Amino acid sequence: MFFFESSLMPTMILIFGWGYQPERLNSGFYLLFYTLVASLPLIMSILMLYKMNGSCSLLIMKNESKTIFLFLGLILAFLVKLPMFMFHFWLPKAHVEAPISGSMILAAILLKLGGYGMLRIINMCPHMFNQTNFILMSISLYGGIMVSALCLIQSDMKSLIAYSSVSHMSLVIMGMVSLSNWGCMGSMILMIGHGLCSSGLFCLANIIYERTKSRSLFINKGLLSFMPSMTLMWFLFCSSNMASPPSINLAGEIMIFNSIMSWSYYSMFFLMFMSFLSASYSFYLFAYTQHGNFYSGMFSFSSGKANEYLLLMLHWLPLNFLIMKIDMII
Repeated sequence: MFFFESSLMPTMILIFGWGYQPERLNSGFYLLFYTLVASLPLIMSILMLYKMNGSCSLLIMKNESKTIFLFLGLILAFLVKLPMFMFHFWLPKAHVEAPISGSMILAAILLKLGGYGMLRIINMCPHMFNQTNFILMSISLYGGIMVSALCLIQSDMKSLIAYSSVSHMSLVIMGMVSLSNWGCMGSMILMIGHGLCSSGLFCLANIIYERTKSRSLFINKGLLSFMPSMTLMWFLFCSSNMASPPSINLAGEIMIFNSIMSWSYYSMFFLMFMSFLSASYSFYLFAYTQHGNFYSGMFSFSSGKANEYLLLMLHWLPLNFLIMKIDMII
């Protein structure tokens, strides 16, 4: 619990100290408020379980959270950290105002702490998830569709990528609460794939921001003419974001979709719509940034640096080649 909360401090320091705009204070307080308020029920639930069992060991506490309030106290902090739809309002604000290092750490590592915590709680009290999985599944399915549609009206690159993270984490939650082996394994794969893909997209957005001093999609148009050397990287990461082969996102989504449709066949229609919207906002991001007439106030040409290409390739290579050795993950 101590280390779970301590992981918040580096991101807070990065946002407060190196954020881009004065609004970083508001974003930092959003992050602090949501995570700490959600952690209070977790601490109380752990103390109650300690009083009941005399130990905080997860092995001893197995199947002990028999009341719904104790169960909700255990999972609330992890649902906020993921984040689940309706608890996601802090994430776009934190991503938009954080520096590149903060956004990459937040997307690649901190969100996955919530997923790991959920997996441990599922092993601890599967019977409570069996009673509440319809509610969690419905909220995540509805939220994934709504947030995916919201991505299509964003004008800020970092905001679009942040909302796409909420959409992907909705799939992760659905895979977990389906309570199947395939669902949990698919959620683990998708969390790793999303960490690599989303972090790479934030890196690309920062590379453009350093040249144009803007994150607006209306200004950052026609980058195929302005920065042609980065167009291939934009295409590779946008295609991986929509789970195209050979990315491990594809393997994760196939396993999650299979587990969700085994839980309820009617969810297939909503998943089809969600997949369509996911492909739509990924194409929207690529097409809007790379095509069209570039802003006249920009320089005529710019090229990427060697360390930028190295950083991007270190994200893309494991994202696409881990599928050859998928048993390393699961």
